[in-house]
Parts: sequence; C-alpha cells; structure tokens
Amino acid sequence: MELRDVRRGVEPWVGFVALWVLLTMIWLALTSLFEIQSIAAGGTISGVLAYVFARRLAIWHTIHAGPSRLYHFLLYTGAFFRELVRANLAVMRYVYAPRIQIQPGVVRAKTRLKSPVGRLALANSVTLTPGSLVLDVDGNDLVVHCLDLTSADPEQVAEDAVRPVETHLEKVFG
Repeated sequence: MELRDVRRGVEPWVGFVALWVLLTMIWLALTSLFEIQSIAAGGTISGVLAYVFARRLAIWHTIHAGPSRLYHFLLYTGAFFRELVRANLAVMRYVYAPRIQIQPGVVRAKTRLKSPVGRLALANSVTLTPGSLVLDVDGNDLVVHCLDLTSADPEQVAEDAVRPVETHLEKVFG
C-alpha cells in the first residue's frame, strides 16, 4: 500500500483518524463511562480496529475529515433519530390497530450519493428504520421493501424513505 492514494490525493491516515474518532465516540456513547480507564480502553480498542480496517479496506482512504463534515454528520444523526422515532410510531400504530390493513411492496429510490460509503450509510439508515428494508443497491438506485404502500404514491414513499437523511450524508460522504 502506498503512503498516498494517487487517484484522490487523500492521505491514508485521514481515514484511520476519522474511523478511530468515530469508534471511540461510539464506545463512549455505549458505555457512558467517562473514567480514564474506560476512555483509555475504548481508545485503544478503537485504534486497533481502525488500524486494521484502514489498512485492509481501501474505502477508508477516500474519507475526508473536517469541521463541515462533522457538522453535517451531527445533523444527519438528528435527522436519522427523528425518522427512527417517526417510523417506530407508524409501525406501532399498525401493531395496535384492531385490523391491520397494509399493502407491502417494493419501490426504487434514486440516490444522489456517489461514494460507496455514503450509499452504504444511506442503505443502513433506511434499513434501521422500522417498516423499510433495503433489498439491493443497484448503481444509484436503492431497492426498498416498504411495509405499507396503500396511503401514498410508491415514488413518494421512496422519496420519504431516502431524502431526510440523504441530504446530510451527501455533504458528509459525497
């Protein structure tokens, strides 16, 4: 592996640092322990994982870091949680309804995301919201299975599943 990715002009250590910071933040959020031993253990484990993944997967060489991307990542996180709550309430309404009247279906949603990591993050975000599941990523299209297509146009359902988080992911990953 070269020290510099010639195609993109990105230093490999930038992806390593971005992944290390991300994994450490996830560690801190999951453990909720801000003691020096926990932070040191989380930082060390995250560093080892980030090193392994950054060396073995060339995709981490395409990650760019910066304050603007961090800001939009935080906005993405807020939009994702809002969509997560909204989808959970919608599915809960189906579960507790005396008669379930749904029409599941598969729709195609076009995405503007160009990077593979961005499309992966979008597909995972859509899949993690209840009532939707990404079946395939076909170029710039996501094939999404939706729980209910009775109340709206299928194209609008696809838009609603993708757009709230796609805008911020586009600014984070491209």
